[in-house]
Amino acid sequence: MILGSTGSIGTQALDVARRAPDRLEVVGLAAGGGDPALLARQALDCGARVVGVADPGAVPDLRLALRAEAASRRASPSRAVSFSRTASPSRMASASHVMPPSRTASARTDVLPEIVAGPQAVTELAAMPCHTVLNAIAGAAGLPATLAALRAGHVLALANKESLIIGGDLVTGAAQPGQIVPVDSEHSALAQCLRGGAEHEVERLILTASGGPFRGRRREELAHVTPDQALAHPTWSMGPLVTVNSATLVNKGLEVIEAHLLFGVPLDRIAVVVHPQSIVHSMVEYRDGSTIAQAGPPDMRLPIALALGWPHRIPDAAPPLDWSTAARWEFFPLDAEAFPAVRLAKQAAAAGGTAPAAFNGANEQCVAAFLVGQIPFPAIVDTVERVLAEHDSAPGELTVDAVLDADHRARVRARELTA
Repeated sequence: MILGSTGSIGTQALDVARRAPDRLEVVGLAAGGGDPALLARQALDCGARVVGVADPGAVPDLRLALRAEAASRRASPSRAVSFSRTASPSRMASASHVMPPSRTASARTDVLPEIVAGPQAVTELAAMPCHTVLNAIAGAAGLPATLAALRAGHVLALANKESLIIGGDLVTGAAQPGQIVPVDSEHSALAQCLRGGAEHEVERLILTASGGPFRGRRREELAHVTPDQALAHPTWSMGPLVTVNSATLVNKGLEVIEAHLLFGVPLDRIAVVVHPQSIVHSMVEYRDGSTIAQAGPPDMRLPIALALGWPHRIPDAAPPLDWSTAARWEFFPLDAEAFPAVRLAKQAAAAGGTAPAAFNGANEQCVAAFLVGQIPFPAIVDTVERVLAEHDSAPGELTVDAVLDADHRARVRARELTA
């Protein structure tokens, strides 16, 4: 099940599935509904049985797009994309249960998928029968789907880091050991490096950061950064929110919290180092002085494929590194004065409760304000810091309502401060 199929991670996940028809079957897709034509093509390409859209108003356009796409494929059968159609739901996306060779068939055009629509559509799909749910929904909206997938007993391939970060104990408490498999390249790297030693032998986790498009700039040089400049990431192709988060290093702060929650390593033993080439995706330092690093091209199909097949690898997920040519790998310390987001994220994580939700919600609102020219680039993190300083994370049991309320209040306050 792929949630957020029309986004960057979702489209690459479908490419991984297309390349491994004997290992993966996609039974359902979900998206916001803003691109019905793309969603219809994806659904017919993979033969999805159900499609979910969060916007009920998108249903008529989606139905029309499905019918038009099906008619076009009947007229031109060569347009159909081959996917496996033989896997059973209990074995979907499971590389530990290798499926027999399939009689690969063209995507169906005679039976159109069921459509589920409305605010709960994505959550409904997350709980439907399957083996693995890939949650690639953007932002805090992915929390209900994350919890639904875990409670249904599915393996959760987690690209929606925000749901884990703001959900905290809610998410970790709902998960069985090994049920959450990270999709972020950094956390996929850490999971692989942690195979190199016992838990008690780990000294530090070291997350690498590209540094974004403004690496090396002083704080005063960031005042006149434009949205176009912030969206021009030097190594990765991502959606606008994640790309701006990478430029501010908020994304790296969120990843520090995610690593803390996923692997149970204290915050003071999680470090960030800048690596512009984005080849070494993260490292684990062991107590004997050894450091194990995971390297690969900056291609998200690698961690996506590993998450879908975990703990086994799917062959030919992406081209390997070229070791026949000279290359330079550089590492620099993080400039915490120019980019204070990592420090701020650790502060939110240490406060606990709903503080991470406030951090994330305020940031998403501030990024939106920056992209429309409402605030300058440095004001993103400055405003988040002010919202976090004002936030009251009341003690007590964390609930979904409390998390979503904190997220909402942080967005409202950030909107007031950036108006």
